[in-house]
Amino acid sequence: MPSRRWLTGVAAGALLFAGSTLVVAQEAPESLLPPGFGDPPAPTPAPAPAPTPSPAQPSRPAPSTGSPGTPAPDPSGAVVQPIPGGQEARPAPPAPSRDILAELPTLEELENLSTDELDELLGLRPQYDIPPAARRPLTRVGVIGPQEGGVPSQSLANQPGTLVAAVLDGMDGQFVSRWGHILLRRALTSRLAAPEGMEPVVFAAKRTALLNRMNEFAAARSLAQSVDTGEWNRSLTDAAVNAYLATSDILGICPAVNLQGTEREDAQWRMLQGICTSFAGESARAASDLNRVLRSGSAERIDALLAQRFAGASARGRRAVNIEWQGVEELTPWRFALANALGEEVPEELVESAPAYYRLIAATAPMLPIAQRLDGAPEAAERGILSSSAMVDLYSQAYVFAEQDSDALQSAEALRAAYVAPSPAQKLEALRAIWSEGETRYGKMVSTAFASARYPVTSVESADAFSLLASMLSAGLDRNALAWENQVEEGSAAWALLAVARPGEGGSVSSGDFDSFVDDDDSSGQRKAKLALAGLAGLGRLQGGTISDFEERLSVNLQKNSKWAQTIRRAAEVRNPTMVVLLAGLGMQGDSWARMTPAHLFEIVRSLDAVGLGAEARMIAAEAIARG
Repeated sequence: MPSRRWLTGVAAGALLFAGSTLVVAQEAPESLLPPGFGDPPAPTPAPAPAPTPSPAQPSRPAPSTGSPGTPAPDPSGAVVQPIPGGQEARPAPPAPSRDILAELPTLEELENLSTDELDELLGLRPQYDIPPAARRPLTRVGVIGPQEGGVPSQSLANQPGTLVAAVLDGMDGQFVSRWGHILLRRALTSRLAAPEGMEPVVFAAKRTALLNRMNEFAAARSLAQSVDTGEWNRSLTDAAVNAYLATSDILGICPAVNLQGTEREDAQWRMLQGICTSFAGESARAASDLNRVLRSGSAERIDALLAQRFAGASARGRRAVNIEWQGVEELTPWRFALANALGEEVPEELVESAPAYYRLIAATAPMLPIAQRLDGAPEAAERGILSSSAMVDLYSQAYVFAEQDSDALQSAEALRAAYVAPSPAQKLEALRAIWSEGETRYGKMVSTAFASARYPVTSVESADAFSLLASMLSAGLDRNALAWENQVEEGSAAWALLAVARPGEGGSVSSGDFDSFVDDDDSSGQRKAKLALAGLAGLGRLQGGTISDFEERLSVNLQKNSKWAQTIRRAAEVRNPTMVVLLAGLGMQGDSWARMTPAHLFEIVRSLDAVGLGAEARMIAAEAIARG
């Protein structure tokens, strides 16, 4: 059964906004909302302006006739307007003068003001840090365009902003599918116009926050940087700060800190202000501000010390600060980011007890020791954060730089043997050793994808053939996998992988072969058979009558009529790939494939295939069989 959190996301994204009509994804989309429901009424045309009289010579004023109600001319040129009752209006009394000196703060108050508060008092804070000619428009915000692999830019332009917001906010960032994660990351970082009724900066903030929840911090930082800092609102600023901290890019936050000043009052923001002030050349003022934070107790001592140490690294800092970890019981993003940026070693007991967030950050942090990076690399690869090529690069560095007899060096040597061992038997032995290590087996398969593709096509045991093909398909090497088509036994698990991964239209399978696969499936509750049925049916590779027969045999129902299913079907019908990807992400939430139902997999694969994302649909179906 899906988790309560997953159901909450589905309810937020589909049930509450199922009545919203989706729009065709195209460069100039046409809204399908009922007339008068989505578009505001056309504004009433303004009356034509009166013609301006041509310039003429000024004429002298006519003499007054002295009639009542007519302003009397004044020799000075001023006109006094009479009021009802015959009494003339009296001039308004002058406004009382302001005592500016009384409004200035006292010397004691000035001493307690921070640098940014003083700048605001004196009017020295800049409003924008980019010249007008260099400012970027907000019509399309993102990193990659359609020609670079992104989704169509206008595909969400006429979609209801409430629906898009609910879908983005309803995803917690962890998905059962590696390929689903990759596809969603690509959609979120695309150059997109904002949905109807949503401000572009708000749209960018929601996408950045979701990328943070996906542990895609480098992508989140790039997306935030595609918006000029002067345009950032509070939500985008908070999301960007989280992305900069996770990538240990502390000084990257300074433009937002300098522009927004006292918009935030928390201790972390004040410490960032002190750091940025120090690197702007005002080390004395920065030291005073950071000392004030430390003395006030608004921040933990370790946090303030790390900030002082970082500020002291500026050219004029010249201050040594000793970092004391005694008494620190937990790791926080601030502590981890500052320590990594400073090269300060975090106590091992804090790292070992830290949640997955820190392991995933470490996997992509180039300043950390290679052994620490490899500790989280398989999990990052399993989720879709690291590619197969990135994994090979990491192990190559470990082979050169890791300490002798360390686990990192042994893993690197095993992967090297999988590539360059003298005989196929030795290569296969190395691959088996890698796949049997630890809990993140699929992450290890990602690292061996290219080694599996180089393995000679020969007769091997059925389990080995399945693992070789699953490894290749984890990196999308479907052409290499097809070379094994004549070597796998029909109806085996390896055959099922090829049945869903085969590219092209002619990929239908016979009911007899699938019947053999169902008979031989020994997975718990025949999970592989059920997911294979969903994948093949979604790709249109099983006949309708055959599908219903196997549904009855396996006790599954692929045609559920939930609100989420109705919404993703509608998005597929109007050919909107971006909306399909977002809804597919909503339906793939979970920490394991045990959370995925065959009905959801069927809708996801079918919808992705319908909007031109057939390659991704095939890889998700293959991953379901490999990991289900």
